Amino acid sequence: MKHSVNRYRSASLFTLALLAFAPTLEANSFQGCSMHQGRYQGSAPRDISSPAWTFKAEDAIISSAVCVGGSVYFGSDDRYLYALDATSGDLRWKFASEGKIRSTPAVADGSVVFGSYDGFVYSLSTDSGKLQWKFQTGGERHFEAKGLHGAKPSTQTIPDVWDCYASSPSVVGGTVFIGSGDGYLYALCAKSGELKWKFKTGDVVHGSPAVWEGKVYVGSWDTYMYALDAKSGAEIWRFKTGEDKENHNRTGIQSSPMIYNGTVYFGCRDFDFYALDASTGELKWKSNLTWVNATPALWDGKVYYGSSIPPFLSGRDAATGEQVLKMPMPMMVFSSAAIADGVAYVGCFQGSLFAVDLKEGKVISEFRSPAAIANRGTLFNEDGSWNTKNIFRNDSFEEMYHGMNVFHEAGAILASPCISNGSIYVGAGDGSFFCFR
Repeated sequence: MKHSVNRYRSASLFTLALLAFAPTLEANSFQGCSMHQGRYQGSAPRDISSPAWTFKAEDAIISSAVCVGGSVYFGSDDRYLYALDATSGDLRWKFASEGKIRSTPAVADGSVVFGSYDGFVYSLSTDSGKLQWKFQTGGERHFEAKGLHGAKPSTQTIPDVWDCYASSPSVVGGTVFIGSGDGYLYALCAKSGELKWKFKTGDVVHGSPAVWEGKVYVGSWDTYMYALDAKSGAEIWRFKTGEDKENHNRTGIQSSPMIYNGTVYFGCRDFDFYALDASTGELKWKSNLTWVNATPALWDGKVYYGSSIPPFLSGRDAATGEQVLKMPMPMMVFSSAAIADGVAYVGCFQGSLFAVDLKEGKVISEFRSPAAIANRGTLFNEDGSWNTKNIFRNDSFEEMYHGMNVFHEAGAILASPCISNGSIYVGAGDGSFFCFR
C-alpha cells in the first residue's frame, strides 16, 4: 500500500510538472490558447449570413474576443473593456481605461487581463469588472519612422496606422506575459501584478507572446523573433527577418507566433512567412508573398493565414511549407482565422466575415456587415475594384489615417473571430460586435 501511495504521489508530481505550462489549464486568450493555434473544439455554424445578435460599442473594435463561463470579453477604441452575456448579448459590465483597448483579453482564475493604450496592464474580476490591480509600463506608441511607406513629407516622423494591434497577454503558470509599445516584454505576477522580469527589444512589441515548454516567443518591430526563458526572461535565441531602411514598408513583425510540433510559425512585413525550430531558432522553411500581419491558425497539420496586397487566404503544409491553399480575397486580411471542424472563419477590410471549407478550398458562407453594405460605393467602384480615390486621396501621411477611418466606418473586420459552444464572436471597425450561431 505504501509503495502504491508513493508511486501515485510521484506520478502526480510529474503530471503537475508537465502541466505547469500546458495550454489546457491556462487562460482563454488570443487565438484560443498561449500557443495561438486558432483551432477550436466542436463545430460552428456553416451559415453565417445573419447574426444571432449584435451589440454596439462607441468606437472601433480591433481587439479580438474571448468567451469563458458564459461571458464574452473584448476591448474597444472607446476605451472600454466589455463583458457581455454570451447567449443574449446583454451587457454585464464595462470597465473604463484611459486609452483605446486593442489588446485581446486573457481570462484565468476569475480574472480578465488586458493592456490599454494608456500604458497600463489591467486585471479585473470576471464577475464584476472590479479592478484587482494595474501595472504601468513605459507607455504605448505606434511603430514610427520618417517617410514611412513613402508618404510625404519624407522627413516627417510618422506613426504607422497599419500598426493597428496591441500585444495581447498570455497567462501561464501564474504569470502574465505581455508586450508593449515601449519595446519591452513583461512578465507579471497574475495575482498581484508585480513585475517578475522584463526584456528589452529594439522597438515596439505589439505581437502577442506565445508560451510553450517553459519558453516565451515574441516578435518585435526591430525585425527579430525572440525566444526567452519563461522563468527568468533570459534570451535563448533570436532570429532576424528582413529590413527596409528606405521607407520602412517591409520591416517589422506584426504577426504573433504560433507554436506547433516544435516549430514557431509567423508572418512578417518583409513579405516572408517563416517556420523556425522552436528550440534553436533555425529556419525550417519560408514562403514569400506580401505582408502577413495575421497570426497563422492550425488545422490537420496545415497552417492558414491571410495576407495584405495582394490579399489571399493561404494554407501550407506545416512540416514542408508546400502550398495547399491560395484563395483570393476582396481586400486585405489582417484578421487571424479561427478554425473549427475544418471550416475557417476570417474577416477582411471589406467588412466581410467568411466561412471557408478548408477541404473544398471554397467560401461556403459570407456575412457582410450593415456598415459595409451602406458604404459599398465608398470602398468599391461598379466593376468591383477598390475606389482608391475615396480611400487614399493623395500620398500625404494624413491620407493613411483618412483611409483607415474609411475602412473603420465601413465596418472592416480586423479582429479575429472567437468560437465557443457552437457560436462565433467578432467585432468590426464601426463598433459593431456580432454573434453567429
